[in-house]
Amino acid sequence: MAAEYASGRIGSDGLPSVADLLQAFRAPVNGRVRHRAVLIAAHELVACHERRVSTLAGVHAPGADSDQLIRCRQLMDDIDDRRAEQVAGIDVWVAGNIAHRSGASLHTETLGAVIDRMAAKWVAAQHALGISQINDKSRGHTTSRRREVDGEAHMHWVRLAELADGYKDLITDVAEHRRRLPVF
Repeated sequence: MAAEYASGRIGSDGLPSVADLLQAFRAPVNGRVRHRAVLIAAHELVACHERRVSTLAGVHAPGADSDQLIRCRQLMDDIDDRRAEQVAGIDVWVAGNIAHRSGASLHTETLGAVIDRMAAKWVAAQHALGISQINDKSRGHTTSRRREVDGEAHMHWVRLAELADGYKDLITDVAEHRRRLPVF
């Protein structure tokens, strides 16, 4: 069921910029900004995709038994449930904070779905370079390692750049009332 957007004017800070979004992918959000809830959810989506990658690695580990596969499947379901919550949270924020023009073209995805795809590609690009940002809460630090750029890493970073360009075009079109975002 589609919902109507909140009434009011969209300002220049209505939706997070690409730079804001990429910064939120890298680190938790600090400070007070109008779209803080979106950036917090974006950061959490990256964490979910990091956990997905780690979980999938466990499934493909040599000697994985059926009990381990069952635990991994349950963990994947839990991660995907958390992702769905974050996507829905972004979409609820859009419904309550972004105005739209009735005659504007409807975008094919919600903003939450767009940000989730970008978060997934961010994680894939980081891993293609051998960089992971998995927080080890038991040790109180972040694991980070690098490797050389190869064709796979280049492809992931190019795709992330394409998604970032598409996101910039989308938020510009929303701000100028040429496009509206679906909210489900």
